[in-house]
Amino acid sequence: MTSRTTDEFHVAIVGAGIGGLALAISLHKKGISFTLYEGAKEYSVVGAGIGFAPNGMRTMDLIEPAFRPLYEKICVGNKGEQNRNIFFEGMLLEEGLGRDQAWFGNSAWGHPCFNRKSAHRKELLEIMTSFIPIGNVKFNKYLEGVEQHSDKVVLKFAEGEVAEASVLAGADGIKSIVREHVLRPSHIEEVAPVYADAYCYRAVIPMSEAYTILGNLTDVAKFYFGHNRSAITYRISGGEEFNFLFCVADPKPWALGEIVTEKTTHEAMMADFDDPGVDARFIKLLAKAQPIKWGFFHHWRTSTYHRGRVVLLGDAAHASLPFQAAGAAQGLEDALVLSNVLSKIADMHKDSVNPMTYIETGLELYDSVRRPRAQKQLEQSAEVGKMIFFQHEEAGSDMSRILPRLQEGRFDWLWFHDIEDDVNKAVARMNEQGMQ
Repeated sequence: MTSRTTDEFHVAIVGAGIGGLALAISLHKKGISFTLYEGAKEYSVVGAGIGFAPNGMRTMDLIEPAFRPLYEKICVGNKGEQNRNIFFEGMLLEEGLGRDQAWFGNSAWGHPCFNRKSAHRKELLEIMTSFIPIGNVKFNKYLEGVEQHSDKVVLKFAEGEVAEASVLAGADGIKSIVREHVLRPSHIEEVAPVYADAYCYRAVIPMSEAYTILGNLTDVAKFYFGHNRSAITYRISGGEEFNFLFCVADPKPWALGEIVTEKTTHEAMMADFDDPGVDARFIKLLAKAQPIKWGFFHHWRTSTYHRGRVVLLGDAAHASLPFQAAGAAQGLEDALVLSNVLSKIADMHKDSVNPMTYIETGLELYDSVRRPRAQKQLEQSAEVGKMIFFQHEEAGSDMSRILPRLQEGRFDWLWFHDIEDDVNKAVARMNEQGMQ
């Protein structure tokens, strides 16, 4: 069965994660015809902690003005007004947390204009899906192949269903089928995600349980640094829940290829942190995690985000490590810029005898605006990963050299970037090339 023709400009979005949902919200707001295809039988209801810095909050406003107020209702920051501008505070994973060292007490990083806002991913997705008409969404649609033609792109799903669109936007995550279509012809070595020599155990637990173990260490988001081991903790769900990751550096090849999770035993999980130097409180906290290894993978290199009528966004374009807590916001930025580019293409589509020219030009301009910024974020996040494991070539295990790298303007370019100017640049360049 074939659904949807391309008599009108129509966008197919594959993947109902944060990037795909954000694009759907923005296209709907602009009145652009779209269908969102999701391989699962319903919207995702799983996930853990997630957060947005100022750039993400501003992008929410530009995508849908009602988005941010709803997010504000579910997010939470650090406890105490004096801590509101702290992104993370650094301590050691070892016994004593580093209290006897000179840097202790001056180990937080953030910005006076930063206000920490974290939430549960499940609640975020519930907000985002509320903006999207259910009639525009098709579930149980697992994409298996893509074909491009002069006048359309054809999506081939499992069980034989076929759909057509003017443009395909791949937001189908780190193991993206759409990414393979875009990159395989010219950059086959960039298709697969790259194991970043580390994995984590993670959990979300009631704040009452976390406080029993950590006390007021739960008040402020923390990075706990250590040799080949680290931990990240912060409050979510209005302060009712506590999100944590226990991370392990492991240079051995990931045994499961591109499968990013591996079940293990509780005993093996605990053995990863079986070191007399690790603070006993963290051992108690780790015991509450599920014995599942979450491999850290990223798309270290991506030479292009588009090919013909097909374009990438979110993790399909630039999956990164979580150590700058910035990946979700990059997906929002993708969606904002891309939706404005697609809106311009849609206007040209009505009158053009050769819309393919405008499609390729527009997607190339989206790529030129978004890829350098997303790539920089990806690379910097990997660098922070080196720091938390004491593997940074210059800083090593010296916290007096690590902390300044995190404190002295590292995030300004990321948090306070003018994303609206990016939109304006893309649209202006399209106008310069005759698309007006």
